Formats: sequence, C-alpha cells, structure tokens
Amino acid sequence: MLFRILLQQRPADPRPTPHRNPGRRVPRLAETRPPDPQGGKAIRIYGYSTRTVTDTDPDTGDESTRKVPTFPILSVFDQGQTDPIEGHPQPEPVAHRLTGDDPAAIYDRTAAVMTARGWTVTREIIDGESNGYTTTDGTRRIVVDARLAPAQAAKTMLHEAAHALMHTADTLTADDRRDLHRGRMEVEAESVAYVLAGIIGLDTAAYSVGYVAGWANGDTTAVADTARAVLATVHELADALDPTDTDTADNAADDSDPAETAAA
Repeated sequence: MLFRILLQQRPADPRPTPHRNPGRRVPRLAETRPPDPQGGKAIRIYGYSTRTVTDTDPDTGDESTRKVPTFPILSVFDQGQTDPIEGHPQPEPVAHRLTGDDPAAIYDRTAAVMTARGWTVTREIIDGESNGYTTTDGTRRIVVDARLAPAQAAKTMLHEAAHALMHTADTLTADDRRDLHRGRMEVEAESVAYVLAGIIGLDTAAYSVGYVAGWANGDTTAVADTARAVLATVHELADALDPTDTDTADNAADDSDPAETAAA
C-alpha cells in the first residue's frame, strides 16, 4: 500500500526514505510537468513501536514490566523529496543506467522510424531523473535526455517509441488512458524495449529487469498479462526497423513463454 501511495508522490521511482529536511526537492507528477517549487508534503502512515509498562500486584506489591505495542503516526517522504543524512547508507537503485555504445545504431534507426510516422524526436536535457518522455497531448513529441550514454539512449528510444505506439491518442482515447494504470504502461513499454533490444543485440537487463519489477510491484501475473500487447509491438517495431528482425522475433516468441518474455 505504501508503494502505491508513493506512486502518487513520485511516479518515476517511488521509495520511502529516512532522509531529513524534506521539501527541498519534489518529484514530477508527470514527466512533462516541472517540479513544484513549494516543496512536497509528507505521507502520514502508522508506524510500530513499543513502550514499557510497569504493573504492580495489588496483593503482594511486586512489580513487573511488560512491553505494549503502539502505533504512532509517522511522516515519510519519497527519496527525491529529501536531502541525505551524512553517513547514513543510501538505498541502491533497482535499475542501473546502461553505459557503453550503440553499435547497431538503435537510437538513430528508431528515431527515423518514429519521425517517418509523424513524431518529432529530440535530445534535450531533462530535469530530474527521467530518461525520456512521450507527449500525450497531441503534439507527438519524443524527448530523450541528451546526457545519456549511447546504450541507454538507445534503450530509452525504444521505450518511448513503445509508449507512442501503445499509449497515446493514436491507439487510446483519453478515457482509455485514464483507466490504464501507469504501472502497466511502464511495464509494457520497458518490456518492449528489453525484448527488441535483445533481438538487435543490446543487453538491457541491468536496467530493464529492475524497472519492470518496480513498476509491477513484484506481481508476475500483472507482467504476464502484458505479454500479448508487448509481443505485438515488438513485431511492429522490429519489422519497421529491419524486416529480418521480424523472423528473429517470431523465433524468440515461439521458443519462450510469453509471461517470461514480458517479465524480462
């Protein structure tokens, strides 16, 4: 439940944290919305503690102590809303950005495909931790952070292309998009990126596995439910990038369980 509440605070990477001085920085509520300069609010949750109670026997006067559970109200913040406590261990990211090159020119090829379909693709510096975003307001823009390494930029380009094909006004109405959980959309887009990048020769597991697991909240059934849509989009993009990749995608789909493919 806390994970879902934190999604409302910071959709990109929701994690509770023991940092202090909250409110200095706040998360984006959407990848295209700038940070709120007023700071974020704490989330109030029930914590757990104990207190020691001394009981006195009315007959003997003997005293005994016991522990009584208490449930105080605690304030928690997303990691991105806070400043770290010096010397306190910090949580490790579950998705590690890729380093290295893009020898198969995945970024350029995918950008060319999406441009031919009427999308504007640019590299820009994006505030915060987002690697890229796809607009859903009809402007048909895909933006990938200009500071990413070529391998990460290639993976992010595939991820955003999947969003453009699966989750925008071209394929979904505004009502459909509101009904579609953000976590499912992220699982679908990243699964497409993982499978297609692997077909072309780029291993994105260091980033994709943790990203999908985080957005799925560890629910393998939810991941499996995306398999049909994921594989359909993989086929569409693979055919657009290189018709010979479609045969490879067919073999990958035939030789693997759809749930495992989407989960990866």
